[in-house]
Amino acid sequence: MATSAPEAAANRSRLRRLHRNFGVYVVGLLVFLAVMAVAERQGLSRYWIGGIFLFVTLALYASIGVYCRTSDAAEYYVAGRRIPPIYNGMATAADWMSAASFISLAGGLYLQGFSGSETQAGGLAYIMGWTGGFCLVALLIAPQLRRLNLYTVPDFFGVRYGGRWPRWIAAGAAILCSFTYVVAQIYGVGLIASRLTGVQFEIGILMGLGGVLVCSFLGGMRAVTWTQVAQCVILILAFVIPVSWLAYKQLGNPLAPLVYGQQLEKIARLEKQLASSPAEMAVVAEYGRRADIYEQMLKDVAGTLARERAAAQARIRQLKDDRADALVVQRASRELAALPRDVESARELWTRAMQENRDHSRPLAGMSPHAQAFAGDPEGTPREREMFQNSRLNFLALMFCLMVGTASLPHLLTRFYTTPSVAEARTSVAWSLFFIALLYLAAPALAVLVKYEVLSNLVGQSFDTLPKWIAQWAQVDPALLSVADVNGDRILQFSELKLEADIIMLATPELGGLPYVVSGLVAAGGLAAALSTADGLLLTMGNALAYDFYFRGTKDRQGAMVRVMLSKFALLLVALAAAYVAAQKPADILMLVSASFSLAASAFFPAMVFGIFWARTTRAAAVAGMLAGLGIAVAYMLLNAAGVRAFFGLQGSGLWFGIQPVSAGVFGVAAGALVVWGVSLLGRPQRL
Repeated sequence: MATSAPEAAANRSRLRRLHRNFGVYVVGLLVFLAVMAVAERQGLSRYWIGGIFLFVTLALYASIGVYCRTSDAAEYYVAGRRIPPIYNGMATAADWMSAASFISLAGGLYLQGFSGSETQAGGLAYIMGWTGGFCLVALLIAPQLRRLNLYTVPDFFGVRYGGRWPRWIAAGAAILCSFTYVVAQIYGVGLIASRLTGVQFEIGILMGLGGVLVCSFLGGMRAVTWTQVAQCVILILAFVIPVSWLAYKQLGNPLAPLVYGQQLEKIARLEKQLASSPAEMAVVAEYGRRADIYEQMLKDVAGTLARERAAAQARIRQLKDDRADALVVQRASRELAALPRDVESARELWTRAMQENRDHSRPLAGMSPHAQAFAGDPEGTPREREMFQNSRLNFLALMFCLMVGTASLPHLLTRFYTTPSVAEARTSVAWSLFFIALLYLAAPALAVLVKYEVLSNLVGQSFDTLPKWIAQWAQVDPALLSVADVNGDRILQFSELKLEADIIMLATPELGGLPYVVSGLVAAGGLAAALSTADGLLLTMGNALAYDFYFRGTKDRQGAMVRVMLSKFALLLVALAAAYVAAQKPADILMLVSASFSLAASAFFPAMVFGIFWARTTRAAAVAGMLAGLGIAVAYMLLNAAGVRAFFGLQGSGLWFGIQPVSAGVFGVAAGALVVWGVSLLGRPQRL
């Protein structure tokens, strides 16, 4: 539809005003960073710096949320469909670059290398899968959905197939995959807030959650969009500055993506030195001995647990008889209380401990050589050939799930409802890829530079001279970072340092000796990444609960206002539930996010693509395909979860073709596509 001359002039004026406001914001952000850097040089405490970064950014997002508050349905659900492509691209990029991309992606590359091991797909699978998925979004999905002028992704299933069940199943699937995704984001919020302010992890979750709710609860998609634009600038600066600084420090050139390859050869040389180091071999042998002990304990779990409990009780009695110091008795009592409550808990705990020690009993603490193509050897022994095949299969499977999942995630696809036209939706995808590429090109460089920093500067230090940030991060969560003098030589060996994926990016500034202002900026960037995605996910779940389940087909203003109010309260309930689950620390961020991609791909992709491009696809086929795909993906994940297998006493591996549970979408998408196709052929063509 053509735009009149007055409307075109008004649009140009509005766009100029947006550009001017955006320019003022960027300049103000840079001035704020400069002021904080000067304040640090003048002696401002780190705790003050961390607190200021946290509260200033939360206040910024809250202000945008308050300013953009609305009760209008079009504004709340799709921001009035008035977002220019470049700003929608920035908002989509921020929505997309979640805690997994910002916090964990470089960490995954650090731990797994480029292509991973037999059981881990490797970091490049994430980069290739996630960026490749945007090509599917641009070519297959976004323009088609935008053309329909809908509010939510389940709305498409209701309009395309008719009836309640397609919409309801799609809404349920949207809640499931979004809930899995948002738990990871809120976990990242708690991690960052607790590190910046020193508060407990659970309190950090609640602080960050308040910032999320102010934006999404008050202003819906309108507030979330402009908050994400502001967050996009922060998280890109927060990623690019430290990696450029590290590259300049190590190589004299800040263009990290262009020069980091020089460090790969040095890392390979250091890895070979570690493999033959006597001190490192002593650590590896000790981990092997510990793994053997746990293996023996698992042969008679009930008997071992009874003996451990009896020995702990006898030790407490002996300490009390000897009138030992109260602190020693208290420590022994805590050790007794820490023992597993029952046989099943003991089996699960000791199995995990045995596997962790077994992993550390391999060279490089079980990590793959960084530049290795795939695990194993296609020309080696039968076992090496099997490892190579499994490694390659898992790489391709995860890449497929991430690509198809990208084209299926409801919170991402909803972003393309907000542009004024179909053409601008396509342009918006291109802008999204541009901003995402700024981070994704830097992530492999960061992983390499951090690994070189660890191998060359941190490993080999005396335990007495280790930097303070190690102890500070260990207090936040020992599962993410810890050191232990396993061989007793008081020198830190590589296998004695535990660095998990979720800590690599956040600890990079301190690891590289950068000013603490950069640490504050990185934490603010991680917070922006987590909050931006959490905003979109909570909005998606609230809308699915209130708009799609409550939907009655009416378009009157009163009904729209009721749905908006219901969406806000549903969003609040879902946010509290996600915060509770995140406080339990169920898994690392990258694993939770990857699982949500498999779930989204299995539930949505076959029925959505068939529905768009094949007119014969029927309602029954869509319902059966969504249920089959999602059911198989969920079942495969559950049946291969360590806790489930231990509870039911399942032996051996439940893997199909050696594919890990996180890539269950391979089977879910295949099953869903076959069911949609087969049921559509058997049924009558549906009139559209």
